[in-house]
Parts: sequence; structure tokens; C-alpha cells
Amino acid sequence: MGKIALTLALTTALSMGGMAVPIAHAAPADGEPAFRALYKEMVETDSSFDTGDCTAVTNKVAERMKAAGFPAENLHLFVPEGHPKAGALVAVYPGRDPKAKAILMLGHIDVVNARRADWTRDPFTMIEEDGYFYGRGTSDMKAQSAIWADNMIRFNQEKYKPLRTIKMALTCGEEGLYLNGAKWLTDNQRDLIDAEFALNEGGAGELDASGKPVAQTLQAAQKVVMNFAVEATNPGGHSSVPRPDNAIYSLARALDRLGQFDFPVQFIDANKGYFTRMAKVVGGETGAAMTAIVANPNDAAANAILNKSPMYHSMLRTTCVATMLSAGHAANALPQRATATVNCRVMPGVSTDEVLATLTKVVNDPEVKVTSQRAYRPSNPAPVTPKILGTAEEVSASIWPGVPVVPHMATGATDAVSLNAAGIPTYGISGLFRDTDGNGVHGLNERIRVKSVMDGRVFLYQLVKAYADQKN
Repeated sequence: MGKIALTLALTTALSMGGMAVPIAHAAPADGEPAFRALYKEMVETDSSFDTGDCTAVTNKVAERMKAAGFPAENLHLFVPEGHPKAGALVAVYPGRDPKAKAILMLGHIDVVNARRADWTRDPFTMIEEDGYFYGRGTSDMKAQSAIWADNMIRFNQEKYKPLRTIKMALTCGEEGLYLNGAKWLTDNQRDLIDAEFALNEGGAGELDASGKPVAQTLQAAQKVVMNFAVEATNPGGHSSVPRPDNAIYSLARALDRLGQFDFPVQFIDANKGYFTRMAKVVGGETGAAMTAIVANPNDAAANAILNKSPMYHSMLRTTCVATMLSAGHAANALPQRATATVNCRVMPGVSTDEVLATLTKVVNDPEVKVTSQRAYRPSNPAPVTPKILGTAEEVSASIWPGVPVVPHMATGATDAVSLNAAGIPTYGISGLFRDTDGNGVHGLNERIRVKSVMDGRVFLYQLVKAYADQKN
């Protein structure tokens, strides 16, 4: 990566592009007005790839923390060389026991692009309306990232003395366009962010259609992204003289076999915990099928019921699907080459070689070649232990009595992929309850309930303290 641009003297970051950064000092009591101002400024500072700047966000957050009394020497701003808009912020709040491993609060501050012409409201103006905060990043994930910074401010103002050191890393690049800051920190500042475990996005509260909380998920695993090329080649020739072997037909037959294939059910702590606990929440035929599949992963009847849901189907196994095609070189010529990209979402711990061998077996054609294009290094999922899950359950029950905390495996990926691979088990939990329609995340008119943010702020403040005071 070359030299690191590191700024510890935060007074040099008082402005971005010549514009003064407004500072809001912490308010009395629990500081909600200051939190709202911090959250609003983060949302209104565009950090999308096309039109924004993550470094502007991290500088402003650092300035607010410093103005609220957080020690400047414990604030570390990084700008990776060659990526001036991909800044990251790491904050450290020392614990009482230097031998006790830290806990890390991880959050990304980049957002998906948003066009004003497409939105009902300006995506980079945070508007409170009808019980919701509207704006790009209000849900994914500047609410939680703002809560992390707010936690650090509150701990310092309270003169809280945790057993363990508490760390915070706000990074860029989770959405896939900027340099990935979480991986950059693991590669370049591993000791600074080292922790026994990290808390991240990925888990969320689930509301029913009436807005009632029904479950809170704790994401303990994520699938790994792997891409493969499936390619058929042929000498080709003139299209007026077709030959029995044809690269397009060979590829089509191979993809049809792949489309009819299901990887076997595979359980790890995260998805086993999910189906075990959600069986009682869901109930009925589906709930019974969840219980049955946990008892016997080879239960064909239960598998058939659960496979009606694309989400359940994906949570139970590795999945591979064709996503792009390329074939032929002229309308009047037999194809010499036909290629498909197959995107796989792989269960944690499964190697690229294992998936490649399975795909080759399913394709079952020596004329069709399967090769690996992209793969993350395999890493074990974060273990679902009583120390992690039990503590989350206790804190959650004090705020949402009777709402279960359910382990979960994401079918997509977050920055936990980088931290897990670096040996820092990472769990997604937020206490931010979301609507059944997904709240416009990555889409139009993104929003989150005001009550969800304020309740989540209480939850994450208490949860981090509970973890920080745990003994080994």
C-alpha cells in the first residue's frame, strides 16, 4: 500500500473543501440532542462513491468526539495512500485490565449512490417525518456507526472504567466501490484494532406488519462469495453447415444440470440456531419443518417445505447460480466459445477447491471447463457461545421482553468477512428494528423508524458495557 497517511493532530481537520465543520457539544443527561446532531451530520455528508467522500465523514466524527472531550491522542485518522476519499477512523477507550482482550465496534460509513431526481426527498438531507428518519444511510449503516461514536463520547464523559479496552473502527468501502477499509486495517493496523471479538452490522430487529417486534437476529456467520467460469469451446465453422457439437448447446446443457442441482443442507452454529429458535416464532407447517430439518438435515419433506422460501433455501446450504453469459463471435458463424459466470455463496469454512470439484462433477462434461475466478480465503464462522448470545439475550430482554434473540447466517456479506479471516470473530447485532419491506436499503427513499434508532441506541450502549465488563 505504500506509506500511510496518518493524522493524530485532529485540529488540522477542522474543514473540508474550505467549509467549516459545525461542532455540537454534548448535551446534559444522556446526550440525545448531541447524538441526533452527530447522526444528522453523518447522513448529510455524502459518502457515496460517485459524488461523496468518506474522509469528510471520518474527519467530522473525529472533530465532534474531540469537541466533546474525547482525548485526541486516542483518535487515529487514516487515509490510505492513493485513496484520498477512503478515510478511516479508529478510536480507543482504555480498559482497567491490560491483559484482557479488547472489544471492537465496527461500522462502515460509505453508502450506496443515490440520485436526487429519483427520490421523493433529498437523499442527503436527513428529514424526520411521520415517525421516520429519511435519507441515504439512515439505515445502512450510519445510525449504528453514529451510535458507536456516541458510545465512546458517553463513556468518556461518564469517566466509565471498563474492564476491557473498547475500540471503534469506522471504515469505508463495505459497499464495494471504495478501497475496503476494514481489510486495509487488518492488513496495515492489525495491532491497533486487535480484539477478542467485534460487533458490527448484519443483525437487526424484525417487525411484523403491524410494527410489533418479533425477533432480533445476531449474525454469527456470512456466506463467502466465489465466482467460477463455466466455458465450452469448439472449432466452430460456417453456420450454414451446423455440426453436432456446439459450444452454446454444450454450455446450455451444463447450466441446466447446475440449475437442477442443490448442495446438501449444512449446519453451523449460526443457521442451526436460527432454524431452532425461529421454529417457535414462525409456527405452523413451516415451523414444524424447521424443527424437523434441524433434527435430520436429510429430511426430504422438511427440505421441500423450506425450499419454497428462497431465503430459507439459501440459508441452509451453499448456492451457485449463473449470472452472466457470453457466446459466439458472428451471427453467421458457429460459436467457438461460450462462457457463463457462476456466482456462488458458500458456507463458511468450505474451500474453493471443494466447490470447484462439485461444480465439475455436476457439469459432467469433459468438453466444458470450470475454473475459479474469485474467492475469499476460507475462515471459520464466529462461534455462538453463551458468553456472546447469553449477554445479548439479557440486555435485549430488558428492553424488548419476550422478543427472542436468534442466531443468524447472512446469505450476503459485510466487513465481518475481513475481520473473521484476520482472526477477529465478528458478530452482527444492532437492536435497530426494521420494517418488513426492508426500509429502502440500497433503494429509493431509505428510512428507519425514529423509535428504532433511539431504542437501538439504548441497547447498544448497554450491550457494549456488558461485554466490556465480562471476565474471561
